Amino acid sequence: MASDRAKPCELDQEKYDADDNVKIICLGDSAVGKSKLMERFLMDGFRPQQLSTYALTLYKHTATVDGKTILVDFWDTAGQERFQSMHASYYYKAHACIMVFDVQRKVTYKNLSTWYTELREFRPEIPCILVANKIDADIKMTQKSFSFARKFSLPLYFVSAADGTNVVKLFNDAIRLAVSYKHNSQDFMDEVLQELEVGQAKMLGGLKKTASLQRDVECKPVERLLLGLAGGTCS
Repeated sequence: MASDRAKPCELDQEKYDADDNVKIICLGDSAVGKSKLMERFLMDGFRPQQLSTYALTLYKHTATVDGKTILVDFWDTAGQERFQSMHASYYYKAHACIMVFDVQRKVTYKNLSTWYTELREFRPEIPCILVANKIDADIKMTQKSFSFARKFSLPLYFVSAADGTNVVKLFNDAIRLAVSYKHNSQDFMDEVLQELEVGQAKMLGGLKKTASLQRDVECKPVERLLLGLAGGTCS
């Protein structure tokens, strides 16, 4: 197990274009229990992969949805959340979001609006589940009404990473929502980013072609001058 955790992990987000791959991100303040929830769900079978370069932790899981095998990557913030903002790549190609707050710390509930605003800036359409964690400390919190969930029409789950209450249901439902979103919806931001990727690829291809033509030019004085003006050189 230790050797598996030590292996380097490449952050290849293009795999999320495949039908059998989904990406689910977790948001919320520090110490609300995001990592503990994932570890509780995956139990002894989880193998977190720390990507220090990207300041995140990946939790890999294999699920079965409607008879099909689905490869799930759960993304954890790994401390980025203390800056109250995430890098855009964290949201890229995400298919669902689990947003967590601590029922014992009001500030984590108040900060939900900041996280939700940023989420919708990058992923306007993906399903989002609101999670009230640590209900084992005060079961009466399950009787409270949280206006944030009603305001944005978000499903609200009362859970406990400590004793496992509703954890399996939470993640199984998140996986199903992610798969459904992927197969039935197209996020506008996906389209924008895909167009940018295609445009960048074409630009790079054009530059390579130009460089190749420059190398084939017989360097006469006038041609050398033109290449110089264009920033090229003769070999």
